[in-house]
Amino acid sequence: MQDLRQKVEAELLSNILPFWLEHAIDDEHGGFRGQIANDLTFDSRAAKGLILNARILWTFSKAFGVYRDPVYLAAARRAYEYLVRFFWDREFGGVYWMVDYQGVPIDTKKRIYGQAFTVYALAEYYHATGDAEILARALRLAEEIEAASHDDKHGGYFETYERDWTLAVDQRLSDVDLDEKKSMNTHLHLLEAYAALLRYHEDTGVRNRLRELIEIFLDHIVDPRNQHFILYFDEEWKRRCEKISFGHDIEGSWLLCEAAEILGDSSLLDRVRAVAVKMAQAVYAQGLDADGGLLYEADPTGIIDADRIWWPQAEAVVGFLNAYELSGKRHFKDAAERSWAFIERNIVDHEHGEWFWLVSTTGVPGAKQDKVGEWKCPYHNSRTCFEVMERLDARQEIPVEAQNAQG
Repeated sequence: MQDLRQKVEAELLSNILPFWLEHAIDDEHGGFRGQIANDLTFDSRAAKGLILNARILWTFSKAFGVYRDPVYLAAARRAYEYLVRFFWDREFGGVYWMVDYQGVPIDTKKRIYGQAFTVYALAEYYHATGDAEILARALRLAEEIEAASHDDKHGGYFETYERDWTLAVDQRLSDVDLDEKKSMNTHLHLLEAYAALLRYHEDTGVRNRLRELIEIFLDHIVDPRNQHFILYFDEEWKRRCEKISFGHDIEGSWLLCEAAEILGDSSLLDRVRAVAVKMAQAVYAQGLDADGGLLYEADPTGIIDADRIWWPQAEAVVGFLNAYELSGKRHFKDAAERSWAFIERNIVDHEHGEWFWLVSTTGVPGAKQDKVGEWKCPYHNSRTCFEVMERLDARQEIPVEAQNAQG
């Protein structure tokens, strides 16, 4: 699998990171551009989303942590300074969802999904720099999440708040989401954020909440009938959706393992690993197409969206590799390699750089979706590269006999 490792690092260093450094920096208005089309045309007055900015901060913080290249640190610092200056709510705390091209807030809702990604990015930036002020900001934001959003009665977190942290009437994360009190998606990325924060700084409160989040996934979110995530719930954890998201399933399978490993509870880790392999197997059997592409969504009637969107393809590589490491089953190893081959053939834009938002079942890139936007960021694809490199480098340190015993 060292061939895979070389390919992902080449993609990271020659395409993904250079694209964002060359095309996304907004020298006119500060920070990073809010929109770039597939052909590299852009709207200089496009709004700038929190998720885009936080994911850029995470990506270049991670890149600097790995390579120590000051260019990456400068990009991370640019994202951090823009976030603190324009997204941070100095009156009520937390971060806004959207600002205009001049940094004026235009959506001041406090969506917990966005707060979580900011904690995640700050944790990685703290790890890259060792700056205590950044850690303090991440911990303060986590405390604000807990004070406003945690459901002390039923566990878990509500979705969306107004600027002053009063519960919003409309709980939706986006136009395509359901208006429900709790979602898998927000809990998954809050788990991811708290795991990162605990990895770099011991905190009893964060540790306790991370344990609770892992147990919520095991007890409520993973459907024992089919090993897929349930996507939406009311506040008492009653199911509100029958859809299946293959990308979230395969992503969550490895993020749950990472969180349990960081938590360090061996019995809980054993439970998580067993579930993770079952989830990966369900995605392999139902969502992985013959060409290596991961289908998008299904419901009890079958596949309802067969487009190959960029981020599930990225997560498939890591999720299947994780399942191979846990089980030793070679079909997972083959699936990870096939998923990367599909990305190289179909998702990477070999003309203009970065990755297409999606390709159709016939391999045609989506013409309407932007290369850079509110949701289109360098996080999923760069993180896949970092994860594959770290995992395969660690595997190189395992004696050959042990590797053979694992398959």
